[in-house]
Amino acid sequence: MLASPAALRKRGLLGMNRRNVAFIARHNERRLYPLVDDKKLTKERAMVHGVAAPTLRDVIDTQHGVRNLGQRLESLNQFAIKPSRGAGGKGIMVILERDGDFFLKASGQRLTLGHLQRHCSNTLAGLHSLAGAPDSVIIEDLIESNPYFEPLSVEGVPDIRVIIFRGIPVMAMLRLSTHASDGKANLHQGAIGVGLDLASGQCIHAVQHSSRVHSHPDTGIDLNQIAIPDWQNLLTLAARCHDLTGLGYLGADIVVDRKRGPLMLELNARPGLAIQIANGKGLLPRLEWIEGIKDVPASAETRAWMAMTQFGERNDGA
Repeated sequence: MLASPAALRKRGLLGMNRRNVAFIARHNERRLYPLVDDKKLTKERAMVHGVAAPTLRDVIDTQHGVRNLGQRLESLNQFAIKPSRGAGGKGIMVILERDGDFFLKASGQRLTLGHLQRHCSNTLAGLHSLAGAPDSVIIEDLIESNPYFEPLSVEGVPDIRVIIFRGIPVMAMLRLSTHASDGKANLHQGAIGVGLDLASGQCIHAVQHSSRVHSHPDTGIDLNQIAIPDWQNLLTLAARCHDLTGLGYLGADIVVDRKRGPLMLELNARPGLAIQIANGKGLLPRLEWIEGIKDVPASAETRAWMAMTQFGERNDGA
């Protein structure tokens, strides 16, 4: 059944038009968009600000670079190929291992070097980029998933999407890939969204295809038992992404590496609103509370602590 507009307002749901006008347009300067729309620039900026991110191994800007792809990949057994200006998880190819001359995806699919070269050529032509503009290919280290996350997801590494407003984390969800999502942590492709309590990192609600779920369809694991390790450090990293970009309203996608801990995967100046469905509550009351703060603390640690204190399940009025 569809909810009435009054019911949606009562639950504090933020709609796309209000998000675009009241938060993105007012708090995100257009000149700053390239810092998050271009993953290559984001990584360069992250290095300057000391924000931990997966190691960038190579960048391909020309078809000549595609012809030399075999040489570029010679020392890499595991890696991810991404469009620098892609969106929505499109164009990301994850290689878990090699088998002779073949490259193996998480699904077990075997690809030849020719497959990878065609994929890179299509990426350069803008097949996966915003507005179809010519693009670059970035090759980066694969995430070594923290052991806690290994049984939670299928054919891919889980990530945590955090919405940040004026440098303060607002809402978070864990995205778990499924066989249906082809190992990608994208809700529109069939991944699971697990709403997280900002005070503790524990599961409070979970959905797949916008319907409530309590277990993973492929692994059977109980989603209600999920509690993200090293939660305060992860929220602090998310808060620091505001300092990296200067954007007032943004989404940060974070992964937890086995050796390095929380890493910033990528940033988004126009984060989607499905996080509200995953959490079973709206963003608007939290955003309005932050708007009322006269002086936001400069310290990312303090801003993360504010979010944990104000928006935890026991204290959150949203």
